[in-house]
Amino acid sequence: MRIVSGKHRSRRITAPQSLPVRPTTDMAKEGVFNVLSNAYYIEDIKVLDLFSGTGNISYEFGSRGCENITAVDQHKGCVNFIDKTAKELDLNINTYNMSVSKYIERCKTSFDVVFADPPYSFTTEELTDIVSGIFTNNILSEEGVLIVEHTKDLDLSENEFFVKVKRYGGCMFSFFENKNKN
Repeated sequence: MRIVSGKHRSRRITAPQSLPVRPTTDMAKEGVFNVLSNAYYIEDIKVLDLFSGTGNISYEFGSRGCENITAVDQHKGCVNFIDKTAKELDLNINTYNMSVSKYIERCKTSFDVVFADPPYSFTTEELTDIVSGIFTNNILSEEGVLIVEHTKDLDLSENEFFVKVKRYGGCMFSFFENKNKN
């Protein structure tokens, strides 16, 4: 994987093969960040990276100037790798080694961008529970966006907060926003 843009542009990051991860492809990541860059000043937002795995998305936000990034993963090896890499890249990434559902239950902070990249084996119901938990617990700021990466086999458009779906290669991204967003 590589960082697409920002101060660490083109930097390659190699994660240990022992990590149970499937990093977002560079093409898909670039597409999502084009959408985000048109809607937000990346430097000014608070980001939550759920199922962060290698930290691929967190590094991209950090490379583009975001100073407030939280990464959550239940695999200790992933969290250790993110901590090590963030230190090497001098990026401000706060990590939590816990399940995403537990983090969502306990979180008392709101974020402008929430990115969730759960395992592709997750069902529509499991993804719907994550989306519902984020909105029920007010984790997404009023003007924020939740982006969920998933397979083309899943349809999340029935959710009341669903806005659109974008496809980049084999990756699908469903976007969700608060209903009362202006």
